[in-house]
Amino acid sequence: MIFGFIALAVLAYLLGSIPSGYLIMRWARGVDIRKVGTGKIGASNVMRSGSKKLAIPVALFDILKGVLPVLVARFTDMPVWQWVVVGLLAIIGHNWPLYLKFRSGGRGIFVSAGVITALSWQLGIFVFVFPYLFAPIKQVALGVFCALIILPILSWFLPGLFSVNDKLTMTIGFAVLTAIALARRLVSHRSELSKSVPWGEIIFNRLLFDRDIGDRRMWNSRAAQKSN
Repeated sequence: MIFGFIALAVLAYLLGSIPSGYLIMRWARGVDIRKVGTGKIGASNVMRSGSKKLAIPVALFDILKGVLPVLVARFTDMPVWQWVVVGLLAIIGHNWPLYLKFRSGGRGIFVSAGVITALSWQLGIFVFVFPYLFAPIKQVALGVFCALIILPILSWFLPGLFSVNDKLTMTIGFAVLTAIALARRLVSHRSELSKSVPWGEIIFNRLLFDRDIGDRRMWNSRAAQKSN
């Protein structure tokens, strides 16, 4: 059984590494998504670069990258910790993709949402809905941050989600998932707009708002100008 787990773990990483945003933009627009907008390969940058229709299949494929490995682990009766590991590897593959030399990966939010949903449909609904409660104030990234922080807490304290034996494994897995997602926000090069901004402020802005500066409009216009 261990060989089956190792094989699935490798496949989960390779599946996660498929750069759907990069491929779709190349095929449909002849554009290298790494050179426009924020330079990331995820659905958010595809949308930010003016391709809302293309962002939908990218998002769906990224969700599927998270769902599939976990479902295979579940339906082949692997232990719960192995469900968690293959899901995390799919996220790591997306964030640090082999096919792009471990660079220019996405934030992994849709892949993470797919993993979470495959592990717990209740928590899946939470992570898909909660961030968009911040949409009226145009702070979905902040909503994502809050959802990621709350996720391990819900997995531990909400009754009926997991058995007593699985609760600790799931909570640790969700805590690691949160750490991976937040680490991906942090490990980016300093942008031109933030060269005079102290590192402490940059870290704060990246963690909460997924940008280097506090001014959302200026940050978004910078991405738009870069894509033109």
